[in-house]
Amino acid sequence: MTLQQAVSLSADASRGPEPGGSASGAIRRGSSSGVLGDAIFAGACRAAGVFVLLLLGAIILQLFLGGLDAFRAFGLGFVTGTDWDPVQEVFGAGVSIYGTVVTAVLALVIAVPVAFGIAFYLTELAPEWLRRPVGTAIELLAAVPSIIYGMWGFFLIVPFMSMHLQPLIIDTIGTLPVIGELFAGPPFGTGILTAALILAIMVLPFIAATMRDVFLTVPPVFKESAYGLGCTQWEVVRNVVLPYTRVSVVGGIMLGLGRALGETMAVTFVIGNANRISTSLFGPGNTIASVVALEFGEATMGSLKLSALLGLGFILFVISFIVLAISRLLLRQRLKG
Repeated sequence: MTLQQAVSLSADASRGPEPGGSASGAIRRGSSSGVLGDAIFAGACRAAGVFVLLLLGAIILQLFLGGLDAFRAFGLGFVTGTDWDPVQEVFGAGVSIYGTVVTAVLALVIAVPVAFGIAFYLTELAPEWLRRPVGTAIELLAAVPSIIYGMWGFFLIVPFMSMHLQPLIIDTIGTLPVIGELFAGPPFGTGILTAALILAIMVLPFIAATMRDVFLTVPPVFKESAYGLGCTQWEVVRNVVLPYTRVSVVGGIMLGLGRALGETMAVTFVIGNANRISTSLFGPGNTIASVVALEFGEATMGSLKLSALLGLGFILFVISFIVLAISRLLLRQRLKG
């Protein structure tokens, strides 16, 4: 092929088919349909995003308006008050807020180290043939309904706590000064610590599965380089894996905290459902979700009690929002670092 022929072919290719040809019509039709499809897709995505905002706003507005009578009647005392007396129509959310926060925090204190150990074992220590069965078992735990956890906790964990674990702790740690106050009292089995233990078991699959998945995203060359420098497995995880995945790890922990804050039936079975704040972790208590679950059916439409329960729901939403905001702030700081 001569240079002149090559130039001619290139020019013909750049001009493309004639305007009246079928190929050109197909391209034009494809372009117009593509533009229309993009517009429809963009509109659908925009509508989905707006729908989420509207749904969230509707929930917040309904809870706030529903609890407005309680906020007007008791003011700030509704948040800080510890009395809950439907007969006298005196309602305070202080005990429920305390129980919600303490059980959720204790659940994380128990669950996070165990979840980290599971993720570390599955990604670094477990043989290949065992990783899939153990990983599947962890994921199946997340699918167990909360009421099953509650029944299991009530018929198995509560008797074990009352007959074995709580007496042992009372006789040992309970005799120590200062810290012993946290483990004082009769061993009834139910209480704040038992509820936290059940919550820890419930949030453990979420945190462990998240950690395992993000640990697997670490490029093997990073870990191999660390091993080549003589690092141990723990040093590789501490200095390579955790810094690389810290944002996702914090996100998984916050996911577990959100589950723990809003859990209802499992906590209701084992927390004791007493409206008082006890210095002992063995003492009974309640949470916002458990109070709403127990007493919502007895509240009549338009009553102050119903308003107080809706106000509790609004407070729980605010607590969840604060936790989410703190987690986003921590993630932003870690990303900048």
